[in-house]
Amino acid sequence: MHDFQFYLNEIIDFLRTGFRDGFAQVNAILGIIIALVAAYLLPSWRRLLPVALGATVVHLIAEVMLPVLDNRQPFHLPPGMLELPYWRDAIALFLGYLVVIAIFFFIKKRVLPGGGGGH
Repeated sequence: MHDFQFYLNEIIDFLRTGFRDGFAQVNAILGIIIALVAAYLLPSWRRLLPVALGATVVHLIAEVMLPVLDNRQPFHLPPGMLELPYWRDAIALFLGYLVVIAIFFFIKKRVLPGGGGGH
């Protein structure tokens, strides 16, 4: 029983910090732009998870490719890509996109005539 409580506390702590860290990354200019485009293209609530996952992948690729396209750095894979902290940050980013895209989609459905794009 002690192990179950330990792991449950670890999961709850990860979700708590994951949402906070995910919001911090999504609230940057790149994250807001990606979330707005994803919410505009989202056709229904049922597609929220795949669209948030796609937004996360686009964000992770953009973090690597933007300095390369700007001729500031040569191409290289993200440092620590095979380590647990990188994937924790990626999951936190996914959680942030999940919430932000849901908020933007809710606003889109209420404000835009016909629910906006994505049809």
